[in-house]
Amino acid sequence: MSFVLHLALLLLAAPAPEHCRDLKKHGQDAEATRCFQSLTSASDPAIRAEGFWGLREWEQANESFRQALAEQPGNANIRVRWGLLLHERFNNKDADDLFHEALKLDPNNGRAYLGMAIVSADGFDSKAEEYSAKALALDPKLAEAHELRANLLLANAKPQEALEEADKALAIASDSLEALAVHAAADILADRDPSVWFARIKAVDPHDGESYALVGYHLVLNRRYNEGVAYYRKAVAADPDLWAAQSQLGINLMRLGQQDEPLKLLASSYEHGQRDAATVNSLRLLDSYKNFVTLQDATTILRLSKNEVALLQPYFQPELHKAIDTYQRKYQLTLPAPVQLEVYPDHEDFAVRTMGMPGLGALGVTFGEVVAMDSPSGRKPGDFNWGATMWHELSHVFILQATNHRVSRWFTEGLAVHEEGQAHAEWSNRLTPDVLVAIRDRKLLPVSQMDQGFLFPEYPSQVIVSYFQGGSICDYIAQRWGEGKLLDMVHSFAALKPTPQVIEEELKLTPAEFDKAYMQWLDKQVGDRAKNFDTWRKGLKALAAVKDDDITLETAPNVIAMYPEYVGDANAYEMLAAAQLARNNKPAAIKTLAAYATMGGESPEALARLAALEEEQGDKAAAARTLESINYIYPEDESLHRHLGELDLALAHNEDAVREFAAVVALKPLDQATAHYELAEAYLAAGNKDKAEESVLAALEAAPGFRPAQKLFVQLKQK
Repeated sequence: MSFVLHLALLLLAAPAPEHCRDLKKHGQDAEATRCFQSLTSASDPAIRAEGFWGLREWEQANESFRQALAEQPGNANIRVRWGLLLHERFNNKDADDLFHEALKLDPNNGRAYLGMAIVSADGFDSKAEEYSAKALALDPKLAEAHELRANLLLANAKPQEALEEADKALAIASDSLEALAVHAAADILADRDPSVWFARIKAVDPHDGESYALVGYHLVLNRRYNEGVAYYRKAVAADPDLWAAQSQLGINLMRLGQQDEPLKLLASSYEHGQRDAATVNSLRLLDSYKNFVTLQDATTILRLSKNEVALLQPYFQPELHKAIDTYQRKYQLTLPAPVQLEVYPDHEDFAVRTMGMPGLGALGVTFGEVVAMDSPSGRKPGDFNWGATMWHELSHVFILQATNHRVSRWFTEGLAVHEEGQAHAEWSNRLTPDVLVAIRDRKLLPVSQMDQGFLFPEYPSQVIVSYFQGGSICDYIAQRWGEGKLLDMVHSFAALKPTPQVIEEELKLTPAEFDKAYMQWLDKQVGDRAKNFDTWRKGLKALAAVKDDDITLETAPNVIAMYPEYVGDANAYEMLAAAQLARNNKPAAIKTLAAYATMGGESPEALARLAALEEEQGDKAAAARTLESINYIYPEDESLHRHLGELDLALAHNEDAVREFAAVVALKPLDQATAHYELAEAYLAAGNKDKAEESVLAALEAAPGFRPAQKLFVQLKQK
């Protein structure tokens, strides 16, 4: 037999990678393993890479692709396949680079566009839809692109369009497990029986777990966490080697407040190669729990850092109870379990909680009865109002419970923003420059498409704009139809009615009529600000450059009038107040800074300046209220707590004084003796002799010769 004929027979005998993958897809695991093993002996390193990949020998697969590309540097398809491997192994950056390189070599490579779409979808980037459309334009038979689009549309709350894409995938490949899983997920989200789809899935592969995992993903995306966990359990039961699903099961159990089982699941996933950022960081977060204290009562579980519990508990726990009591009355609902609030001093620990979730705020997140949020110490002073964040997230807890986790994202986010303003007027919806520009440029979405702005934003600030729009829509509804109408809408969403139907039934308007009426209302509220935005910006820039107080006094009021809601960096209020103080016009400065605070200004320095002026003018009660507002923004200032405690004592707010002087002690000042002595005085004023004696003894332990503490100790013993 000639060498050429022998080589030809060997090539004919060697299976194609597609055949091996098809065996795996149809549940023929043993045959698939043998098939992939045979590929690892191929002379072509690209084929060897496919074999190692199928055997989950990732490093060998990666190295083989590297060799293949060295031998064939102009091959676009090798780059695409290597990119997909890297994506699967959690390296989206290098994967995306390979897809772009492939397109430079072959601009008509549909699979390269599909790869870019897959990477974009991972980050909830709206370009995923654009790239997948390009992939199909170049390769109309690319079933995987239809599968991806079906998932994107279902995630974007467009179930009918998602099913149409799934059917297109099935028309090309009748055994498309992902398309069948999208059908199953859509049925479950609509509270329909999905059994027909799972039967078809089992007919393809009786041991398929990825379809269950995909359903779990969509349930979690729709905040139906307990159901999502149930489907991730089914995924792991069907395929115990599906480590990505096992990791997601652990992560979502963590989101529901569990620790022991998630640790086992995540550790096992990590040991078997599931080393994506979510798995690794979740394990680190679980390890950090040893640094936290858990405080529990009948309705709350509060988890605080050991280093912050003494400082934050007296503020967070009462606020938590106040919010729960308020929402119970408002929503006519008693929660079935305690609310668990986790407060993270390290923002990176908090960020682990939000990883892999779309459109979430950077400050807090809710999973059923579990809320996670930043600690004030984890943020720059003035960047974060923990009180507003807590009320926002607790609104989610109640609305998710009231609707059995069946509510449009835009409505639950908008209602939570509305509730912030209901809790404290100065926490009301923020009209930021990004929002004004979006209003000016007519970028607000129709109410029927509002979810899109949270899930797949099309411009950088769209999520922020969507929060504002959702909140202002709820403000408008409450103003026109009353607060009770928002509760009526909650019940309609609970009945699985889509947004257009809820608008029509509850507000007696078509969505188009509602959009028109809302925009007219919004235009009356902020239309002039939007139209004059560029003029305002130029005026503010010019004002910032002014060095003459007289010019500031003349021009700053006009800048404020054009956009009174702007209380961010370099705002005109603070410039005007500084000029007024330079002219010793303290009443005018108080009026200016009070207006700044009313509009939601949260610079601790500006508010402390206002409090000092109010006290200087003899209004201790106003000064105390202003300092209390800083506690919601940055409760880490020892001098603020001490001064507020002194004001509280002067106003006979003795229990509040105890809290403030206790905060001074919790911040561990250098002068421990004075801190404990002041706390003892506050306890005595509040009528708590035992705690007063305990604190004065702590003062004497810190400084045995401290005369004020000695005198107070004698006084206490004589009583």
